[in-house]
Amino acid sequence: MKIRKAVIPVAGLGTRFLPATKASPKEMLPLVDKPLIQYVVEEAKASGIEEIIIVTGRGKRAIEDHFDSSVELEYELFEKKRFDLLEEIKNISNMVTFAYTRQKKALGLGHAILCAEPIVGNEPFAVFLGDDIIDSRVPCMKQLIDVYEEYHGSVIAIQEVKQKETKSYGIIKPRKMKDRVYKVLDLVEKPEPTKAPSNLAVIGRYILSPEIFRVLKKTSPGKHGEIQLTDGLKTLLKEENIYGCEFSGVRYDAGDKLGFLKATVEFALKRKDLGKEFKKYLKQLDL
Repeated sequence: MKIRKAVIPVAGLGTRFLPATKASPKEMLPLVDKPLIQYVVEEAKASGIEEIIIVTGRGKRAIEDHFDSSVELEYELFEKKRFDLLEEIKNISNMVTFAYTRQKKALGLGHAILCAEPIVGNEPFAVFLGDDIIDSRVPCMKQLIDVYEEYHGSVIAIQEVKQKETKSYGIIKPRKMKDRVYKVLDLVEKPEPTKAPSNLAVIGRYILSPEIFRVLKKTSPGKHGEIQLTDGLKTLLKEENIYGCEFSGVRYDAGDKLGFLKATVEFALKRKDLGKEFKKYLKQLDL
């Protein structure tokens, strides 16, 4: 079955970026001149996704407004003959079909995905975590979809990390199927480096079987009363195959201040309208 729908959970409080996120969604922080979530939506569209379900929370209306049409702004740009900007603004609201649902309490990623069940229905779907911005020639999610179409099972994005960093990620126990594709034998959440089954870390892109909804409903809350997706995936592993796709591309942890700054610099340097002058400026700094 074709992957038509994607879920993007955005109900988190963005505490790592306080005070900037006190009144504004973290997902709307600008990476050069586009909000973080727009990069994720653009990746979804480029991967063939037709409908995006955004799981929101209190204080997230700016996200809905961003992907809605803005008659006043469009009229203003038209009057000023800013047709290039007008086309860009119209494209934002016309990229894909959007649906919104609320996660009333922050009860974990697994719970956020459950909130999307009535809209997703009984079909496999993609999940994007907005903290992970991935720059790649072939969209990361498209790479996962290619694996899904070959192996017909849930797929998670994975990436090699340094052994000392395993305690910051979910880590898979892998069995190699072919270059960059692994069968997942087990998932361990944030293991100490000496106990990690590999150094292949789970990154914020997934293709999930609709069976995950049934499993998550039976998953007991863990730390802080949250339903964790990793716990659901460990249970799902007992019933069906899950595969890991070691994607090709550069991943930025935009939920971390340093990662966000690195992404800002590198994305700006790639811009035709900014890169040359920005590079010149960086060279002038006495670093």
